[in-house]
Amino acid sequence: QVQLVESGGGLVQPGGSLRLSCAASGSIFRIMGWYRQAPGKQRELVATITRAGTPNYADSVKGRFTISRDNAKNTVYLQMNSLNPEDTAVYYCNVFTLEGSNYWGQGTQVTVSS
Repeated sequence: QVQLVESGGGLVQPGGSLRLSCAASGSIFRIMGWYRQAPGKQRELVATITRAGTPNYADSVKGRFTISRDNAKNTVYLQMNSLNPEDTAVYYCNVFTLEGSNYWGQGTQVTVSS
């Protein structure tokens, strides 16, 4: 059974940084990534990374966010720098197994406010 445990969200001032982590278990994961959903908006892609380490970013976070993964630990990270209020959202971990099954984490709140 696949389980995802997210951590690292919180309150940060504009210009600050946060690091999200998502520890996955129960399978081998082809793609791992992060999505976010702000109040009143649809869930959107933030970044994904393949098992080989190839990243993909939304234009809105390029140059500010960095996604990485540790395959030995089945963990994906999202380093978020230069945060602004528009980054405020619930951030969800998302993974695809080698067989193509898709799973979501429970979400972690990120709030950027002074």
